[in-house]
Amino acid sequence: MTDHPPPPLILASTSAYRRELLQRLRLPFQTQAPGVDESPRPGETPEQIARRLSFEKARAVAAQHPQALVIGSDQTATLDGSHTVGKPGSHERAVAQLRAASGRELVFYSGLCLWRPHAEPLVDCIETRVRFRPLSDEQIERYLRAETPYDCAGSAKSEGLGVSLMQSQVGSDPTALVGLPLICLTGMLREAGLQLP
Repeated sequence: MTDHPPPPLILASTSAYRRELLQRLRLPFQTQAPGVDESPRPGETPEQIARRLSFEKARAVAAQHPQALVIGSDQTATLDGSHTVGKPGSHERAVAQLRAASGRELVFYSGLCLWRPHAEPLVDCIETRVRFRPLSDEQIERYLRAETPYDCAGSAKSEGLGVSLMQSQVGSDPTALVGLPLICLTGMLREAGLQLP
């Protein structure tokens, strides 16, 4: 009886943060840009956006690699339960996001999908609540000049200096806030037949 080699593992993302997180699992993997339109649909909640985009990213790459396990992930945040806080993309928008978050709680939704050959995809979404300290304009400016987190939803990198802006974090998976929920993902990969560790 011969063991079949595990299917190839592909991360449907070009995010350096997600790539660094996945490397922690010490599994060989490739990355590929999914090329998915990330625009929200009318009436979608932030959690629905994160779930749908994770699914669509994984599906897009799996269409080109049908024998692979494909990981899709997406993250959104909200201040009031309905208004989506995305990646700022610019200094001015990051300032506005952090001013709005000052002294308040943001809820981050980290969507995750594992697309499996010959099986239903596994989809989940991890919620993380982050309360920000009261922030002065001077603190916001110093932080943004130091770390330029314009590609992060909510404009603060919890894995870097952005943690200094935060008062508390509540969630089931500390890696979810960085962009790839590894606790949830390892469960999915085991279910797909991979050995971890």
